[in-house]
Amino acid sequence: MSTDTPTWTLTDGTTIPIGTMYCIGRNYSAHALEMNAPVPDDPIVFLKPPAAYRANGSTITLPAWSHDVHHEVELVIVIGLNTDGVSADNVWDVVAGVGVGLDLTARDIQSAAKKDGHPWAIAKAWNGSAPVSTIVSADTSGRGPWDLQCTVNGKVRQKGSTQDMERSVEHLVSYLSSVFTLRRGDCIFTGTPSGVGPIVSGDVVVASLSSIVSLEVHIA
Repeated sequence: MSTDTPTWTLTDGTTIPIGTMYCIGRNYSAHALEMNAPVPDDPIVFLKPPAAYRANGSTITLPAWSHDVHHEVELVIVIGLNTDGVSADNVWDVVAGVGVGLDLTARDIQSAAKKDGHPWAIAKAWNGSAPVSTIVSADTSGRGPWDLQCTVNGKVRQKGSTQDMERSVEHLVSYLSSVFTLRRGDCIFTGTPSGVGPIVSGDVVVASLSSIVSLEVHIA
């Protein structure tokens, strides 16, 4: 793989170097239920590095050290301006655009880490664990809600709506900017609806955000 800095490509032709990926856990109650976990009082936040990114059409090699990698389809928000402490009312002033992504998770590794009280970094942030579509510019995407869908080999595995998020885009961006300095090119994976499941070599995974953008990856 190229060692060049990965970049977001927006539908208006803009390119932005990819920064930190902030990911939100258990932001859909039905997914929390299927994981036998409560909806948290405060957002669960974990990180992925830019090296986890893969573009639409990529082939993704599953890690040899995991035997149970799952798909998790998510709305992805890309930040367009450096910001600290943005109010919920002004969040869309700092959003460059939206896309659809897959938080690919080594579930066996994550489960062991949870049991031992260890961080999730290896389970969540391995190379190729964050494929994301082209980013639809905020001035054309609207502000949702959007439908989310994930198919594996043409069969629907996940189907939901961003209106079912426990915490909205506005809440998440405002919250994260109160803790971190969000920088242009950072993104937020906003959580996944229910229906997560395993993927294996040979699978074709397609994720979509309503009819505005889609993502297809091949699993090696």
